Amino acid sequence: MAELGLNEHHQNEVINYMRFARSKRGLRLKTVDSCFQDLKESRLVEETFTIDEVSEVLNGLQTVVHSEVESELINTAYTNVLLLRQLFSQAEKWYLKLQTDISELENRELLEQVAEFEKAELTSSNKKPIIDVIKPKLVPLNEGGTAELLNKEILRLQEENEKLKSRLKTIEIQATNALDEKSKLERTLQDLQLDQGNQKDIIKARDLSDLENTVAALKSEFQKTLNDKTENQKSLEENLATAKHDLLRVQEQLSMAEKELEKKFQQTAAYRNMKEILNKKNNQIKDLRKRLAKYEPED
Repeated sequence: MAELGLNEHHQNEVINYMRFARSKRGLRLKTVDSCFQDLKESRLVEETFTIDEVSEVLNGLQTVVHSEVESELINTAYTNVLLLRQLFSQAEKWYLKLQTDISELENRELLEQVAEFEKAELTSSNKKPIIDVIKPKLVPLNEGGTAELLNKEILRLQEENEKLKSRLKTIEIQATNALDEKSKLERTLQDLQLDQGNQKDIIKARDLSDLENTVAALKSEFQKTLNDKTENQKSLEENLATAKHDLLRVQEQLSMAEKELEKKFQQTAAYRNMKEILNKKNNQIKDLRKRLAKYEPED
């Protein structure tokens, strides 16, 4: 049974829906037939009618049939919306986004293929004995099992992603503060050098040497402080780059987990393989946490 290109389970679901639609269509046709029958029994009691009487009868029949057909078309559209809602709800539990091609609904070749399939199914169903089958209800996909584990893993990776973003923002703030402090020290050094130039004209010669030595010592000290701040800035920039790489790695892991979830929806794998994948993800996150711990600022 592969006329529609679906697996056996999905094809059985299609058959169930076609049976439902066929039964509803049969009931509506019976209603239309009853409209004509009522007209025959209530109005066609005389042997001759005038043109006005015939027009009145036909207009009344047209109104009744139009109402019945319109009601059935509206009900069919609403029924299809409810069916799509069930499918989309199941897909959203797997974080999937389904797409439809409305143009395919008017593909004559496909419509004829569905008609042939329904005809073949109707013929085969008439030959088979009627057996009461308990139709299974749609099972929520978010209850336990592999889906629950994958959802938890995605949530955990999202939390790790948020933590890394917060850590990255902290490192950026530290780098900015280091640059500001460096600028302040440079301005302080320039102010001291200006003060030295102004004081040379008013201090005595015997104090000039001492003052120059003092300024030189201060300059050396400030230069050393600037060098330390520069090294600290380089370290912070390296930490910032490392944190960004780690963030990209975690985002890639999150993307891989989502792809794995989609793959699981399309083709179910053994639980042991999924467990091994989850263990590898956990080990990668543990390694990432150890690496991030190295860059935690000391209190």
